[in-house]
Amino acid sequence: MSKIKASYACQSCGSNSPKWVGRCPDCGEWNTMVEERQPLVLRNSRPAWRADGAAPQKYSDIDQQDCARIRTSNSEFDRVIGGGIVPGSLVLLGGEPGVGKSTLLLQIAEYLGRLDQQVLYVSGEESEKQIKLRGERLGIAGTGLWVFAETCVEAILAEVDAKKPDVVIVDSVQTSYTQKLESSPGSVSQVRQVAADFLQLAKSRTIPVFLIGHVTKDGSIAGPKTMEHIVDTVLYFEGERHHNHRMVRAVKNRYGAANELGIFEMTGRGLMPVRNPSELFLAERPVGGSGSVVMCCLEGTRPIMVEIQALVSHGQYSTGRRMTAGIDYNRVSLLMAMLDKRIGLHLVGSDVYVNAAGGLTVDEPAADLAIVTSIISSFKNVPVDVGTCVFGEVGLSGEVRATSQALPRVREAAAMGFKRCLLPNSNLPLIDPPTGLEISGVKTVAELLEHVFI
Repeated sequence: MSKIKASYACQSCGSNSPKWVGRCPDCGEWNTMVEERQPLVLRNSRPAWRADGAAPQKYSDIDQQDCARIRTSNSEFDRVIGGGIVPGSLVLLGGEPGVGKSTLLLQIAEYLGRLDQQVLYVSGEESEKQIKLRGERLGIAGTGLWVFAETCVEAILAEVDAKKPDVVIVDSVQTSYTQKLESSPGSVSQVRQVAADFLQLAKSRTIPVFLIGHVTKDGSIAGPKTMEHIVDTVLYFEGERHHNHRMVRAVKNRYGAANELGIFEMTGRGLMPVRNPSELFLAERPVGGSGSVVMCCLEGTRPIMVEIQALVSHGQYSTGRRMTAGIDYNRVSLLMAMLDKRIGLHLVGSDVYVNAAGGLTVDEPAADLAIVTSIISSFKNVPVDVGTCVFGEVGLSGEVRATSQALPRVREAAAMGFKRCLLPNSNLPLIDPPTGLEISGVKTVAELLEHVFI
């Protein structure tokens, strides 16, 4: 008979303590320590997917035919996961309630069914009839789709052995539980063990498994960070949920480029891939307004044209107010201090608001030049020519530094019909200007003023 071990686990970070404490010693959160009891069971150290007597293989002798990706015919989803679904992969999809997680995976199940793939959709939050109603609204025929309303992992694994599906979707990992533990579903120990069980399922049977995860109020996936280390791919829905478009970003991907971005449009037929994201983000750009500048950012391997907006107004107090949306607040404060010191742009008593239009989060250094240009444009109340785009990193001395992947950015600007592009001078030798696009290199912010505002 196995002994029962009792410990207290933080429901925020997963830290364990032998006794209850009011504040977690690791993450500092209050009242998150919950008692969890689990049996002490000796386990074999060999992973479940490794066969007995397995020996190391030479890299050149490993056959990769079993790792051929499964394309879903959804271009944006295939892009964000690295070109298709990898057999035996464990994918975690997180996002706010109502953003479209279940809708997206139900559509992916429909796409896979058209490819003669058998999909088992396990739901712990909806009944089979509720899923049927949502599927009819989305126009899903359900060829090869099996729906199973269950939360017990052991019952799910038994059904997988019986049906032998090609793909498994679990909605959600927080509602699933294993009988190996006495703690309630959604607790740290349950989430860890459930994720580990589905990892063994994916690796031992070479079945792709998709897990839907809830998010906490700070935007991270509920449960310990160790769950994100277990899975192969972590996808996040990001952006404003009130917009018509949805963005899915690959935060972690063992089989493709991390930070890849897929953009979808929410319609009555579900989430539809957006073919031209740059056109989407520039569709409502104002013409002739000051403080509006277009830059080309790089999301994963894709260049996207984004409008950076700034509003500088006279403040009511001696110290101005600062607010940002989609742009790092500290980066904007740093650039404003540089403008004050290097070119004499006094913004101490002014309220400054900076926004990346469309709900996209821009966090790369190449956005510095666009932020600086938009702030100067709003401060001087002088609009920037609508046919001009800028990108480049700005240093504390006011110098404009080179950015990576300048050629794809310039090509995207030319494809979107821009006539002029301002970029770091050190990037010029590496670029062959596309037809119809004038490129100008700038070394400092002072040179930027001469090119744009004089």
